Amino acid sequence: MCDRPKSWDNEAENTFSEATRSIVLRRIPLATLGLVVGIILTSIGIIAYVTDNATLNLAGFFYGIPLVLGGMALKSAELKPIPFSEPTAANILALREQQATITQNKLRRDVTRYCYGQTVHLDSALKTLGLAPNNEEIPVLQSLKETEVDGAYALVLEFASPKIALEMWEQKREKMEKFFGPGVRVIANQPEVDRIDLTLVTILPAAVS
Repeated sequence: MCDRPKSWDNEAENTFSEATRSIVLRRIPLATLGLVVGIILTSIGIIAYVTDNATLNLAGFFYGIPLVLGGMALKSAELKPIPFSEPTAANILALREQQATITQNKLRRDVTRYCYGQTVHLDSALKTLGLAPNNEEIPVLQSLKETEVDGAYALVLEFASPKIALEMWEQKREKMEKFFGPGVRVIANQPEVDRIDLTLVTILPAAVS
């Protein structure tokens, strides 16, 4: 529900609206909102039934019960926002504003909000890249961070990847650069056993001599 790789290459970015939606979706899970509203409406319906208020009774049950059931269904398929493994320094935030690509920004916003209908964050992207043979072997995004590499902004995705070896990630480097591009280069490394850090580095324009 928030994994949208097809739109990364050609969707114009609206900074204000995207940032606003991201803040709301990070702080207010849709499933919880549906459950709360549904419970309130169902309670109103029960009270109306007891007090013989047919109109409120009908409205409360008609809207409340479906919202409760829908909220429960969403809750069972809810993916929580991915946390940052370390705070982003002010100089890196400045680099982000100056250099981050549309894809880097959308990727960061997508994984740091509540998502629904996915096995793990970025599941369809990983499958498209050939890094998820099945649900048992799919790498799981655990955290992310923002940093600087050779003066360029970089977004680091930190995966638990016990089944997909570093060699496989490296074999997919060219495909990942096309997928997450344009304007980024991809670095995969293994800081510890069963973990892969995937770094998306902004490609800076060549200096004019």
